[in-house]
Amino acid sequence: MRVLHFYRTYLPDTIGGAEQSIYHLCRAGADIGVKNKIFALTRIRDAQRIVQLEGHEVERSFNRMTFASVELSWRALREFSRLAAQADVIHYHFPWPMADIAHLARRINRPSIVTYHADIQRQKLLLSLYRPLMRRFLASVDRIVATSPNYVATSDVLRKHLDKVEVVPLGLGRAYYPSPDEALMQTWRERIGTPFFLFVGVFRYYKGLPVLIEAMKRTGYPVVFVGDGPLGSKIRSLAIAKGVTNAHFTGMIPEADKVALVKLSRAMVFPSPNRAEAFGMSLLESAMLGKPMISCEIGTGTSYVNLHDETGLVVPPNDPDALADAMRRLWEDDCAVEQMGRRAALRFEDQFSAHRTAQSYRRIYEAVLAERAVTNFAAVPNQRQLTRLHATPSDVATERQ
Repeated sequence: MRVLHFYRTYLPDTIGGAEQSIYHLCRAGADIGVKNKIFALTRIRDAQRIVQLEGHEVERSFNRMTFASVELSWRALREFSRLAAQADVIHYHFPWPMADIAHLARRINRPSIVTYHADIQRQKLLLSLYRPLMRRFLASVDRIVATSPNYVATSDVLRKHLDKVEVVPLGLGRAYYPSPDEALMQTWRERIGTPFFLFVGVFRYYKGLPVLIEAMKRTGYPVVFVGDGPLGSKIRSLAIAKGVTNAHFTGMIPEADKVALVKLSRAMVFPSPNRAEAFGMSLLESAMLGKPMISCEIGTGTSYVNLHDETGLVVPPNDPDALADAMRRLWEDDCAVEQMGRRAALRFEDQFSAHRTAQSYRRIYEAVLAERAVTNFAAVPNQRQLTRLHATPSDVATERQ
């Protein structure tokens, strides 16, 4: 089975939650007979057009045209048509208006599904202009896959398409992560010290990092910040301005170092207060490695990954006092940390493994292929119908006799 994924950006150019989820889906899918190919745009002019990654292939199209932070490429439309003709199923990843345009403008006649990663939160004016296109696109695809039941329950867009919505949580493959050796673990122990809380992610507006800085000021607990991004310098400056001296900023680090820090941490702190945080892949990594989590109740998949008082603690968003109280509890209660971490690991194995996700998607691929085959068969008149269509009145009279 050949599946073409279409998304605005992908590895090795960018590393984000959506890219990470697609990567793990493709690697696990290869083990069960799904041949995945990614078609994405790149801003690197001399980028290699085709890149081979473990278990799947990436084809990139150079593009630097953006409108309101949305990547658009007319050349990619032609390339997408060519690749779509070679695929059995087209797998879009929403939101990205370019995918809507490509699907509708090129009149793609292949079974198609959409992974609905998140609602559009910003650009309210442009959203009002885009909404008719979005509705037509979502109405035209065969399936819409949400990443958690929580998001289905709280998304106005998804509630309008419940007849075609299915839920498949994002997944990770434990075997796809490097295992840090003891020397690396010791290096981080000496550099940071223990214990500490951990944040992993891109420094964006919806991550709630100013609230975390405030909670650190109240508690005095050390937090290691792994990652960087558009707000990187602003968050580092805020920590200095608030007199927070227990913040350790590592920047971008290799995967083995990230795994080492997760293993050494007390718990993952994930203070995102905005629905733009639809799932939380860092939470999933923490659960995979048996660590409890602190997250905010924002009506998305973060509270599906992290169950309050079971795998961690869930607090109100934008509340530094509540966040500080949750940090205190996990700092002081060794028993709670051990029990929540163990339950997080068990829940990960039960709900969020990459192979479980890949098997669910294969079932959906097979279902839309079968449905499309039935529809196409019904649309083609059989031989008897064709004979009658071209028959003369005397032929019909003879048949009736």
